[in-house]
Amino acid sequence: MRIAAALPFVLAACTAVDPDVAAWKPANPRLMTAWGREVDPANVLPEYPRPNLVRERWQSLNGIWQLAEARPNEQPPLATELSERILVPFPIESALSGVGRSMERAWYRRTFDVPDSWRDERVLLNFGAVDWEARVWVDGKFVGEHRGGFDAFQFDVTDALSKDARHEIVVGVFDPTDAGGQMRGKQVRKPESIWYTPSTGIWQTVWIEPVASVWVAGIDASTAAAHVDSIHVLPKLAGPGRFDEMLVRVLDGKRVLAESRSEFRDTAVGEALVPTLELGIPHVAPWTSASPKLYDIEVRLSSHGEASDVVRSKIGFRQVDFDTSTGSRRTLAGVLDQGYWPDGLYTAPTDAALKSDIVLTKQLGYDFTRKHVKVEPERWYSYCDELGLPVWQDLPSTGENKTPEQKAQFELEARRIVEQLRNHTCIAGWIVFNEGWGQYDTARMVEFVRNLDPTRPITNATGWTDDGSGDVVDIHAYPGPAAPPREARRISVLGEFGGLGLPIEGHTWQKESWGYRGVADRAELTERYVDMWRSVHALGQSDGLAAAIYTQLTDVETECNGLATYDRAIVKVDVARVAAAHRGEFPKVREFVPTSREVAQAWSYRTDAPAEANWTTAAALGDGWREGPGGFGRAGTPGAVVRSAWETPEIWMRRTLDILEIPAGFELRLVVHHDEDAEVWIDGVPAAQLAGYSTSYERVRMSAEAAKALTPGRHVLAMHVKQTTGGQYADVGIEIVDLRSH
Repeated sequence: MRIAAALPFVLAACTAVDPDVAAWKPANPRLMTAWGREVDPANVLPEYPRPNLVRERWQSLNGIWQLAEARPNEQPPLATELSERILVPFPIESALSGVGRSMERAWYRRTFDVPDSWRDERVLLNFGAVDWEARVWVDGKFVGEHRGGFDAFQFDVTDALSKDARHEIVVGVFDPTDAGGQMRGKQVRKPESIWYTPSTGIWQTVWIEPVASVWVAGIDASTAAAHVDSIHVLPKLAGPGRFDEMLVRVLDGKRVLAESRSEFRDTAVGEALVPTLELGIPHVAPWTSASPKLYDIEVRLSSHGEASDVVRSKIGFRQVDFDTSTGSRRTLAGVLDQGYWPDGLYTAPTDAALKSDIVLTKQLGYDFTRKHVKVEPERWYSYCDELGLPVWQDLPSTGENKTPEQKAQFELEARRIVEQLRNHTCIAGWIVFNEGWGQYDTARMVEFVRNLDPTRPITNATGWTDDGSGDVVDIHAYPGPAAPPREARRISVLGEFGGLGLPIEGHTWQKESWGYRGVADRAELTERYVDMWRSVHALGQSDGLAAAIYTQLTDVETECNGLATYDRAIVKVDVARVAAAHRGEFPKVREFVPTSREVAQAWSYRTDAPAEANWTTAAALGDGWREGPGGFGRAGTPGAVVRSAWETPEIWMRRTLDILEIPAGFELRLVVHHDEDAEVWIDGVPAAQLAGYSTSYERVRMSAEAAKALTPGRHVLAMHVKQTTGGQYADVGIEIVDLRSH
């Protein structure tokens, strides 16, 4: 009885909660993910943050920190309680931070303990990423600063640590967002359209780890082409002490495949000439998307016969290979991944959430992903390594690079990003500039990146302002698809296309949302998506299009053009049909009523409003109608095949059809090229109403009522198009889809 009576007291003592932890809650969330609702402020993102350089001992400093808004040139608030609380590592503006508003400058503060077992070792303080400038004090001593919002950094804080049991960290952050010239991706102070909420301050894990007086600061590892069975390893060492020996091993699980031992005999880091080691590996298994085999690399430093530092990394034997010849293989399917979260902004709410986007990308059957003007935490790339998802990595863009200081900062941050990520087997290509944002010295910058990583293809600029350098010629086309002119030397890529928009009520960032082209429902989104990829693969055969990248994986803020909602709660397409389309597997289609794309079709048309109210039906036409061959439009309009000039604001057109038979088990779809708004009828029955414009012939769902009207006999196909500015074009036909071949 005494034990039972005491038990509640013991449990209460063991489960005492920090009042700051108990008080935490998301700050006015617009939209939460299921993972965000599971965030535990007492155990936030507890996973080891650096899988490509692993030590067994470490301590997370994630959790509740103190916070205060700062002013320029303000002294750090050392040993001073700050007024607010923030959940690290979520950006200040995010709901999960508990703050949820912007601060250009801020102070972070927390206390921490160093385990007694680390007493005779050096202590490193690590930051996964801080956007953009970070200045750090430990126990009142300034330990360093870092500028760059996307790369990891660390400080040796051993000499700053006081003899007290509790220690203090103060971090001052500054992020001018789009008021500065630094790398920022799509962050702006006033979000709208394709520009999003900033992610200021600490946005990746903070942690400490113990090391010996000489430690492994990094590992440069690379494999040669897949048919060469060797790994090149260059350990990078740091620290003020001395060491005697370095052992490098390659393992498959617990089995040692190769090793190299180097003797140094009580040598300081600055005196050691650490060689690049080539380790031969028998019977190599290549890393592929279907079988992403990885090997372990272990580096062990020793001093006086005892191991002083042991780290592990992973690497796979991959080969990035493209064929620029026409029709040699199917076009690779990629997707644009921006890595934003409605509750965490730049920071996924949990590790499971971070991994989920990669799993979804694989389920959708994509060959690769394009990480768009953002760098993810190391764990994201390690999951891509493990799951077999190649990554085309953008360098985060700036607004402009005009001054020598801005260019130097861009190149400093670019160097750090490439050096940090190049060991990841999943990295399959680098993209230097996106759509001209901050673009400068393009050919030189291509070579700058190539010198850092000569093993991957490089895109000089995706979308705009191609100067002929690099390994890729890349265009963007919305909605598309389209292909750049084929070249013998460079890979032909459609860097962005699609953007089909479908908002899902209850799963949007705000009431107003947009996409590059709207669709009515999940079925139409899937149909239009599959038809786009049919055209993509056709461009691969005709124009040598090697790869295409669809916009985008998930909705982001006001953009509703994702294949999944922003909260990842709903996948908006038929996953099996989308994956089949990426493999080049489609329902069979055949021409039913031809367009004028290949052969001119005869139309009656006029450019002033018809007097006849029933002009879309089989009734006789009055005066003012002319005869002419389709299509109708202005020369130079993208994707148009103009045979009859049309340069007035509107056009009305109709043709008669003789339908003999519509086989059972088939579906009718319109094939339309319109610039701009268009309406289509069958015998006066509305078949489609299309807003905006297209840049190519697109398959469009026909209304059920119009399809029902197409019985055997004579019918009228009619079209009305309005145009305001730029190119203009009008043409329509009908295809028949064999539903049995899905």
